[in-house]
Amino acid sequence: MLKYLWTVTQDLFVTVTLVTLMHALLERLYDKFGRRLHGIAIGASVIASAALAAVKGTTNKIVSSHWNHYIYAFTLAFILAFIILCLILGRREGARRGVGGTLLCLAGAGVSAAVIFYHLPGVMLYPFNFNTMGNGYLSSYYMVRLLGWLIALILLLAYSRLLYLCALHIRPVGVVSALLCAGTFIDAIYCFGRFFVPWVNRAKWLSWPVKYTKEAYGWIGDWMMFTANHAMLFIWAIVLLALAALAICFAQNTKVTEPWDNPAQRRKLRARNRHYRRMACAAVGALVVFAGFLTLVKGYDTRVIELSAPETYTVDEENIYVPLDAVNDFHLHRFEYRTENDVDVRWIVVRKPNSAAYGVGLDACDVCGNAGYYERNGQVVCRRCDVVMNINTIGFKGGCNPIPLSYEVGDGNLIFKLSDIVAGEREFK
Repeated sequence: MLKYLWTVTQDLFVTVTLVTLMHALLERLYDKFGRRLHGIAIGASVIASAALAAVKGTTNKIVSSHWNHYIYAFTLAFILAFIILCLILGRREGARRGVGGTLLCLAGAGVSAAVIFYHLPGVMLYPFNFNTMGNGYLSSYYMVRLLGWLIALILLLAYSRLLYLCALHIRPVGVVSALLCAGTFIDAIYCFGRFFVPWVNRAKWLSWPVKYTKEAYGWIGDWMMFTANHAMLFIWAIVLLALAALAICFAQNTKVTEPWDNPAQRRKLRARNRHYRRMACAAVGALVVFAGFLTLVKGYDTRVIELSAPETYTVDEENIYVPLDAVNDFHLHRFEYRTENDVDVRWIVVRKPNSAAYGVGLDACDVCGNAGYYERNGQVVCRRCDVVMNINTIGFKGGCNPIPLSYEVGDGNLIFKLSDIVAGEREFK
C-alpha cells in the first residue's frame, strides 16, 4: 500500500498540476472554446493512454523502444510553442480568439495531451502488476495495494479540482499565465534531459554506441544523468509553483476589494472570499499530504533493513547442528554457511506458536529472491515486499514463503544435511 501512495504521487503530480493550470488558463482566456478543446485533448490522451497500457500489458514486443523519445520531442515542441504564444497572448482575459488564440489553445492542449500520454499508461498498469504472492486479485495482498493506488489517485483528483477553482479566481489572468509558463519551462528542462535517453540506449541508426559513456556524449550525457538522478528536484519545483498559486489566491481574498451597495452585498462578498480562502487552504493541505508521501512514506517504504547477524552452530563432515535451546524462544533466528564456491547460504528457523514444530527454510523465496526475512513485532516479514508471513506456513512451498529446507530433530538439536545447505547456494549466487 505505502509503495503506491508515493509512486502514483511521484508519477502524476507534475502532470496533474500542469494540466489543471492549463485548463483554468485556457478557460479564462477563451471561455468555452478553450475549455472544450482542452477537455477533448485530455479525454483523447486518457483513451490513448489506456490503449497503450493495454498493449504494454499484453506484450512489450510491439511497443517501440523509441516511444519515450517521440513523446518527449512532441512535449518539447508544444511547450516551446505554448510559452511563446502565452507570453504574447496570455495576459488578456476574454480577448478575441483569432488565429493566435486558436494556436495558443492547440499548443496548450498538445502540452497536456503529451504529458498525460507519457505518465498515465504506467500508472494504469500498476493494478495489473501488483505482487500478490500468487494469491490472485481477490486476496488481501491485492486489495491493500489497490487501496494505496486508489487513495493516491483520489487525492490527486481532489487537489486538481481545488487548484482549478483557485486558478479561476487569481487576478489578473497574467499571473496564471506566468505561473504556467514557469511550470512548463521547468518540465521542458527535465524533458530535454530525458529526450536523449532512447538515443543513448538504443539508437544504432544514429551510429552512436549503444552503451552510455561520458566521453562519447559530453554535456548531453551529463544533463541526461542529472535529470535521472535529480528527478525529485523538478517535482519540488512544481510543488513550490503550486504553493505560490494558492498563496496568491489566499492573499487576494483576505478582504473585499469590489464596490458594494449595501451591508448584505458586502457580507456576500466576504463569504465568497472566505470560500476561496478555504479552498486554497484545502489545496495546501493536499500539498502537505503529497509532501509527506514523497518524503516520510517513501523514506519508510524504501528504507534498507539490515538483516540480523547469523548465529552459531556446529558442523561436521555431513551435518550442521543447531541446539534446540537456542531457537525455542519463538523469535526468528538466522544461520549462514559459506560453501566451497564462496557462496554464503542463509537459512532461518522460528518455533511455531503454540506448537513444538519449527518453521525452517532458506532465507530466500521464489518470488523475491534472496532479499531475506526479518522479525518485526513478533512477525516474520519479507524484506523486499514487506509481506508478513504466516509463521505456521513457513516450511511449506508457495507465495512468499521461504524455500523449504529439510531438517531432523535429534539429541536436542535441529539437524541439517550439509548437502541440502550446499544445494541452496544457487539461490544466493
